[in-house]
Amino acid sequence: MGLIIYLNGEFVPEEQAVVSVFDHGLLYGDGVFEGIRAYHNRVFKLKEHIVRLYESARSIGLEIPMTMAEMEEVVLETCRRNGLRDAYIRLVVTRGPGDLGLDPRKCSRPTIFCIAASIQLYPDELYEKGLELVTVATRRNLPEACNPRVKSLNYLNNIYAKMEANLVGAPEAVMLNQEGYVAEATGDNIFIVKNGMLITPPPHVGILEGITRNTVMEIARQKGIQVEEKLFTRHDIYTADECFLTGTAAEVIPAVKLDGRIIGDGRPGKITRELIRAYRELTKVDGPVIFREDGSGMSCAC
Repeated sequence: MGLIIYLNGEFVPEEQAVVSVFDHGLLYGDGVFEGIRAYHNRVFKLKEHIVRLYESARSIGLEIPMTMAEMEEVVLETCRRNGLRDAYIRLVVTRGPGDLGLDPRKCSRPTIFCIAASIQLYPDELYEKGLELVTVATRRNLPEACNPRVKSLNYLNNIYAKMEANLVGAPEAVMLNQEGYVAEATGDNIFIVKNGMLITPPPHVGILEGITRNTVMEIARQKGIQVEEKLFTRHDIYTADECFLTGTAAEVIPAVKLDGRIIGDGRPGKITRELIRAYRELTKVDGPVIFREDGSGMSCAC
């Protein structure tokens, strides 16, 4: 049996979940999205994801014709309709169908859909051994051009970088900004540990301000680990004690080599391992419940 998809107010079988070829999300990447995780019958950091979705939409002048509370219920009900307590959820809002021109005013209504399925970005062994990273030539988008803080449907910048990593057999790539500072990976934020301090690039360097990134920073502070957002270069990764990536799909994953240079002792570090454990524990208790204890869920009137 296939998936049940939420599409514009209805729940339909996946083969009926179709979008117009005139939709500007398809034609021009004009839209926004969120990748969300459900663990242990809870949708992790759901409120934070919904807030970011609406902020992204506002930044591109896209009005979502639903309240945030209604959108949260769409996500929960999509999980219920598919019987999922653990899932990867893709929530998408496009500009909607229009004509073949660029003008967003020609799009009369947004297209909204939600998919709940599963995903495994990296094999389990990489969480034990760590990733090998490469720096790629593709630079992160300028905030003045296509701001990376908007989680838009236009991901070509990231895809170019991912292609470069694929060509050399690397599972992930480090992207620099136009000034040569470390920005992020193709789909994840990046952290280093130096002398017990956790360091990550600030939002203005040209990154997506990740929900997992912010969660890890909060966990670290609660554990008494000093956290700083500041600019750094590849040199700082080469000479770091530890390095790891964060993202909704990747969670917290160690990185042990960049451009052939071993990071630290070449193994996932103590602070990285501690943050992985704490993050996984948090996923057990954070977020709204999908099914109540009796196995039922609230009915969605979306």
